[in-house]
Amino acid sequence: MKIVVLDGYTLNPGDLDWAPLKELGSCAIYPRTAGEQIVERAADADILLTNKTMVSAETIAALPQLKYIGVLATGVNIVDLDAARARSIVVTNAPGYGSASVAQMVFALLLEMTQHVGHHAQLVRQGAWSECPDFSFHDRPLYEVAGKTMGIVGFGQIGRQVAKIATAFDMRVLASTRHPEKYAQDTNVEFVDVDQLFSKCHAISLHCPLTDQTRQLVNTARLARIKQGALLINTGRGQLIDEAAVIEALEEGYLGGYAADVLSEEPPPEDSPLLSAPNCIITPHMAWATLEARKRLLDLVVSNIRSFQNGSADNRVV
Repeated sequence: MKIVVLDGYTLNPGDLDWAPLKELGSCAIYPRTAGEQIVERAADADILLTNKTMVSAETIAALPQLKYIGVLATGVNIVDLDAARARSIVVTNAPGYGSASVAQMVFALLLEMTQHVGHHAQLVRQGAWSECPDFSFHDRPLYEVAGKTMGIVGFGQIGRQVAKIATAFDMRVLASTRHPEKYAQDTNVEFVDVDQLFSKCHAISLHCPLTDQTRQLVNTARLARIKQGALLINTGRGQLIDEAAVIEALEEGYLGGYAADVLSEEPPPEDSPLLSAPNCIITPHMAWATLEARKRLLDLVVSNIRSFQNGSADNRVV
């Protein structure tokens, strides 16, 4: 079978080994692929692997040999699933590989907003501490997370991992999920609806999938419910946020801080208002990208393809 990887660089910039994938068939691995290059590069592909390169209905129609599309991520909104289903093309994803890494990133962002480690380390480099008459120096308020309330929107693998860490930090945890009855054994978590969560929490972390129902889940009306000075963290999808509403809430001061590893447009334009908004931290979609998570991802992708070649399909979404 011919395997084509459209955008392999972010998964493997050179520190992993493609050998297990190459054992499964003839491989063409491209670091990046522009939309107009897809059909030419994948013309004879049986198996197409993509991370963020869109696979549209038109692309699928132009690839008559295609039998399988593997998404090198958990979300599958980059593939036209209806077109794949109409052609009986198997589509798989890679769930769970990055849960620990993304949850770790949530707390890296939360602690940066409450302890401002990076900010103060930079001030030290610039000489601010050396010029200070006191043994201790800080120019922003510092806060403990212990005793605060963490709100988690979406309670899948990542959301549950965030809850475990929050509990270890001695935080109260509220969560919103469509099926709270599935998690009755989680006695450390209180389940509430989204509006209650926004009104009760000091910090809110988003982990729900992007659907028509969750698009711009965080909007002007919902932000009006938050506690004064609450912190918002988004490591889910950029489109969960009405970014203009978040900027307004930051400028007005009732949202205490926004930290996002995902944006509605990636990479952002240089003049994106988020990049200059007050109390706003933007990181470059890196939560998933620890070495350990990428190794698990590659192993999972290989396992999915091997399963398909053996007549079944692990992690099949279509």
